[in-house]
Amino acid sequence: MARDRTLVFSTETGRIAETPDADPDAILGDGKVRVRLEKKGRGGKSVTTVTGLAMNADDIKSLGKALKKSVGVGGAVKDGIIEIQGDQVVKVLAALEAKGLNPKRSGG
Repeated sequence: MARDRTLVFSTETGRIAETPDADPDAILGDGKVRVRLEKKGRGGKSVTTVTGLAMNADDIKSLGKALKKSVGVGGAVKDGIIEIQGDQVVKVLAALEAKGLNPKRSGG
């Protein structure tokens, strides 16, 4: 007999409500594709981020993989935001335009 190991009560916070799983087909962005360079909170490392993609989570993940491959660097997809390592804003803008998206450079 297998037991379900779902936490329902904690002595620190009390009863823990179950949160429904997120809809995998939900559109995450607002459709305004923004590409920016971020440095804060990353230990001095710079990261190019792509936000505002009007796609579901699976499409964003596959686009992130394609961008990492076309630029030739590593990166990650977190909470609907594509992160590309380093200052790759110009290359990412060109790759997104080639895919038919209308990206804008954001930030300074």
